[in-house]
Amino acid sequence: MTMSKSKRNFNNDLADYKKGDKVTIDVKQWKTIITSLIEHRITDEMPPILARSEGSMYVGNTGLAYMYFHISMLDVFQEERWEYLRCGQEYFNIALEYTRFYLKDEELGPSLMLGAAGTYMVGALISNALDDTKTCQKCVDAYLALGKVCIKPHFLKQVPTSCSLDELATCVASLTCSAGWANRSSTTAAENHVSHDCGDWARVFKNPQSSSPLMYAYYGTEYLGASHGLTSILLMLLSFPEYLRAEPSAEQHIQETVNYLLSLQQPDFNFPPSIDEVKGSFHRPESEQLVHWCHGAPGMVYLFAKAYRFWGDEKYLQACIECGEIAWKKGLLRKGPGLCHGVAGCGYVFLLLHRLTGDVKFLHRSLQFARFVLSPDFKQYAKIPDSPFSLFEGWGGAVCFMADLLQPEKAAFPLLDVLEF
Repeated sequence: MTMSKSKRNFNNDLADYKKGDKVTIDVKQWKTIITSLIEHRITDEMPPILARSEGSMYVGNTGLAYMYFHISMLDVFQEERWEYLRCGQEYFNIALEYTRFYLKDEELGPSLMLGAAGTYMVGALISNALDDTKTCQKCVDAYLALGKVCIKPHFLKQVPTSCSLDELATCVASLTCSAGWANRSSTTAAENHVSHDCGDWARVFKNPQSSSPLMYAYYGTEYLGASHGLTSILLMLLSFPEYLRAEPSAEQHIQETVNYLLSLQQPDFNFPPSIDEVKGSFHRPESEQLVHWCHGAPGMVYLFAKAYRFWGDEKYLQACIECGEIAWKKGLLRKGPGLCHGVAGCGYVFLLLHRLTGDVKFLHRSLQFARFVLSPDFKQYAKIPDSPFSLFEGWGGAVCFMADLLQPEKAAFPLLDVLEF
């Protein structure tokens, strides 16, 4: 692996797929690797104890509870399912204790990534899988109670700036992301909140002074990507087709905004992280280009995949494929193995494209990325993230990626199965 001039990514010298190649994934070997990472790295370095818990989905015990749940749902881990669910429950219990002491409902409570909402969601998933109906219902009720916070007058103006959107944090983004598990838990109450909040988002974010019908600002900056930006809001809204079909004007605003984002695609197929870079007030050199899930094509691909499923326009599918090209070229990121700004986040692009198109080329590419995070070059030259064993920054996310590689027909970026919901 030759070293890249970029501070952000390795040069990709990996062998690409050649037509006719057979892609073979050794399930036994990868299960051994995954088990070793879980038992000898993640749980040793980030045990389920209150002193080591930040509580959150993003970097805390809630995220590792989700990791265990994610893996337990795959058929290839059927023998380990109950053990993993019990481990997930142990991490959830510590995260819940942290949540009760440190997270306030009116502040970060409704945040899926940083607050109590994520903890209750994961608790519902795990307890439902364990047939613990009592705990499941308590978690669902607590989550929906946080939804009431989101529909209070002026809530959007009161959300603290630390509660950013990938944090899928403010009202409808969190609520819509809960739709899948809420339905699994046999509750329809979330739908009532969502119908109310979808209208609020459309009103609050309609911006007559912008080239885009809808816009969103975080810290005063109009970010576009899946982390702090407009992309994830639109993605969540598209998760509720019944509402949009009943509100044609809302659907029109959303599609026009998706098309606006698509118009910003750069010649190399990446996307600018913010409107500042669109308007030219800031020019980012190529060596500083952001090709992450949080900012850039590897996160925006999920919106275009959802748009393709929703409207059926081939231009969205083409955009997805082009996002895959820049992820392949510049997705071997130096910032670690994780989901947000690491190799696993870019590797998931290929698993999505494999499900979307059936093209084995993308399965090959995802396998190459999974191998790379285990390579000597990555071990020697990659940076160590602030939370190296967590779900979104570290090995917890990489483990989910590797596990999904073993059952690619069901593979989905954590919390974002855009092809199912």
